[in-house]
Order: sequence, then C-alpha cells, then structure tokens
Amino acid sequence: MEKFEYPVRTDEEGFYNVTQQVRDAVRKSGVQDGVCVIYSPHTTAGITINENADPNVVKDMLFGLKKTFPDRPEYRHMEGNTTAHLKASFMGSSATVLIENGGLVLGTWQGIYFCEFDGPRNRRFYVKVLGSVPQGEARFC
Repeated sequence: MEKFEYPVRTDEEGFYNVTQQVRDAVRKSGVQDGVCVIYSPHTTAGITINENADPNVVKDMLFGLKKTFPDRPEYRHMEGNTTAHLKASFMGSSATVLIENGGLVLGTWQGIYFCEFDGPRNRRFYVKVLGSVPQGEARFC
C-alpha cells in the first residue's frame, strides 16, 4: 500500500479538480479492485466529490458556502480565517472512491476536488490506494 503525494498551488478560494492525479495514483499502484482515500492534511482546505461537467456548479457551491458561513466580527480566532476552518470542516478532509478493473468508480458527471478556503497557498493532498494487485503483473510505481 503506497501513499502518493500531490502538490496543489491555489490562487484563491476555490475548487481545484484533482481527478486526474487520483487516476494516476490508482494506475501507478497497480490495484485492480479496492478503494482509494483522498486526504487533505490542512485545516482550512477539504476534499469533495461533485459535478465536473458544468463549471457553474462549483461557483454555486462557493456562493452557497459563503452565504452559509459569512465572515463575522464575533469570531475569536486571531488569524481571521475562522470561516475557512468552518467551510473545511463542513466539506470534510477526505473522500473514498471505489476501484474496479483498475479504474475509479465515479458517476458520469463526478469529479474529485481539492477545496481551498484560505488561499492563495501551496498545498498538498495524499492518495492511499488499497486493494488487490493481480499476481505476476508489473507495477508502475
């Protein structure tokens, strides 16, 4: 079981499509059937799965999160990024995706997103792939 690390440079608050990096990790692992976990080690960023066909969906999600978690002067966190912490906790720090026949099991319109709520920043996320590798097959790691 390998852990793959990927850098993400974020320009601003937003959703960054990392589906291809996750597919690459699965391919490199050689796992044919199993699961992969995508994880963000940051307290002001998250991971989610949502529609990747219409870019307005992620814009609407950001709008909804800003309405749900507005900046408020009553917040006590001295760094001033409490809303980023709230949004990251709401989205979650990880997602799990099934693997079948060496590929991700995602819906037709689904993509995997790194969610930045306190950018711009240099970030990273991890992919851990667990499952069966057929005997005698080469691994590309």
